[in-house]
Parts: sequence; structure tokens; C-alpha cells
Amino acid sequence: MMEFLTQTFYGNTILQWTIAAAIAVLSVAVGKTVYWVTSGILRKATKQTENELDDFVVDTIKEPIVVIVTVLGFWIAVQTLTLPARVDDFLWAAIQAAMVLAVTWTLARLWVAFVAGILKPLVESSDSDLDDQLLPIARRGGASAIWVIGVIVALNNAGYDVMALIAGLGIGGLALAMAAKDTVANFFGGFTIFTDRPFTMGDRIVISGFDGTVSEIGIRSTRLKTLAGSEVTIPNSRFADSPVENISREPSRKIVLTLGLTYDTTPEKMRRALDLLREIIEAQGDDTDESVIVGFNSFGDFALGITLIYYITKGADIMGVQTSVNLAVLERFNAEGLEMAFPTQTIHTIAG
Repeated sequence: MMEFLTQTFYGNTILQWTIAAAIAVLSVAVGKTVYWVTSGILRKATKQTENELDDFVVDTIKEPIVVIVTVLGFWIAVQTLTLPARVDDFLWAAIQAAMVLAVTWTLARLWVAFVAGILKPLVESSDSDLDDQLLPIARRGGASAIWVIGVIVALNNAGYDVMALIAGLGIGGLALAMAAKDTVANFFGGFTIFTDRPFTMGDRIVISGFDGTVSEIGIRSTRLKTLAGSEVTIPNSRFADSPVENISREPSRKIVLTLGLTYDTTPEKMRRALDLLREIIEAQGDDTDESVIVGFNSFGDFALGITLIYYITKGADIMGVQTSVNLAVLERFNAEGLEMAFPTQTIHTIAG
């Protein structure tokens, strides 16, 4: 048995290869154990505290820690072997890069946890809505910056000349600018949203046929939750060259109601119909504005036309007020004997 274990294979004995493999497998097992401890024991412990930040931290670091422990185990396993210089340098550079990326992953997730656990409650407690808009940008921008720095450090540790690589990117700068013109347009569109502020978080807007509530404003795009419940992502460049209707900022909602009475309606009944419409709007109280326009404005093909224009005040139930007004019109007109017209056609025949 010892003779078999002492046989040399690619510069190392089988015993050395076995030990290295055992260390690698053990590192994976230790990583799984760490994951189990953080997911089970620590997670239960953090649930008993009032602070939610520790819950975010535990949920954030459990996967990266497994990667870090496993990479460390592989590094220790490689140290037990005698490898050619080129292979050893390559493995060492790869392990360094993997370790840096694992740490970067951990820091990026910790930043997201910090934003969710610390900054978000502070933002929600403030009266300003500007910080609500900046929060998603801070979350994504901070994580992106951490990843950019981490990748640069990883490439540098792997033996790449990062400065030469960045300088080489400048050669293709024109092509990159052409390819990224939409991204740049979206970025400046987002800048326009933050400076001109045509809408803010929670506003209901209409743009390019989409009607919904603004749920998130990002650097590249803005998300709307439509009335149907779906989520629509609109590039920010669209807001720079398209009209935006901000329904949330309207002082009141204008409602135009067109009615038609039959041609046998007398002038007295027509005047009564106009008075009834004014009374119905006045009876709505604070839900409607004092401005009411009502008039007998047309002789139609089959009806005497009446137009009612009224305004629902901001904050009132728009659909509820319209329902109340329409029901009142139907009830009062029926009680007064005012007959609504419908399309009719009279045919006169001449006996031959």
C-alpha cells in the first residue's frame, strides 16, 4: 500500500494528490457547514432581535462566505503540491482573483443590505420625496462602483496591466460611444427627470399610451405600475422627447356629461332639466368644484342636446362621484318625467 502511495504522478506522490484532494473536499464541506450555521442557528438568533439589519447581513453574507472558505481550501490544497512554476503562478493568480471577486461580492451585498436596512427606513420617515428617488440610484450605483473596483483589483492580481487595458479601450472609444448612445440618452433623460421633476415617486402619469403610478426612477429607466397591475419599464430618454401628463398634479378632474332629451320636451321641462343638473352637482358637496357649466346647446338628429361640465376636486373618488351624479340624474329625470332620447328614425309613406 505504501509503495502505491509513494508512486510519483506529475511531480507529486499519490499520497500528496490524495491529501490535496481531501483538503479541497473538506473545504467544500466546511463551506456547507458555514452555510448551514448562518442559515439556521444565526438566522434564528437574529430573528429574536428588534433590529432588522442583522437579518439582512446574515442573509447577505452566507453565500459569499461559502465561496471564500472554498477558495481558501483550494489554496491550501495547492500549497501541498509541487507544481511547475507556470502552473503554480497561474493557479495562484486565479485563486487571488477568485478571492477578490468573492470579497467584492460580499461587500456589494453588504452595501445593498445597508441601503435596505438603514437608509430605506430613514428615507421612508422623511417628508421629502427626492431621497425616495435617489435611493434606488444609490443602491445600484454603490453596488456597481464596488464591482468595478473589485474587477480592476482582480485583474491586477491576476497579472493583467489594467492601465494598459484601460488605455486600449480608448482606441475603440468612438465605436463604444456609438454603441452606448442610447445609454447616454437614457442617462441624460434621468438627469432631466431629477432636475425638472415633471413627476415624482408615487405620481400617476400618462406617457406614450401608458397610464400608471411611478414605482421607481432609475438612471436608465423608470418603472410604472399600470392600472391593470402590470409593470412597465420606460427608457428615460422617452421622457425627454415625449409629452408627460401628470394626473396626480391636476387641481381637479373635468367631467363632460352629454345628455339628450326627446323632441316632445317642452321649454319648461328643458329649464327644469337644467336646474336639476345644477342641483345634483351642488348636492355633491366638497367632492365637486363650484364651477358648473350646463346648457341646452344643440338640436340633434334625434334629441335635444344638453351638456353638463363639472369638476371633481383633488383627492375625491373620481369614479364614485361620477356614479353618484349619474344615478342622481337618472332618478331625478325619471321622477320629473324627463324622457331620455335614443336614436330613432321616422319614415313617412305616401299612399299611391
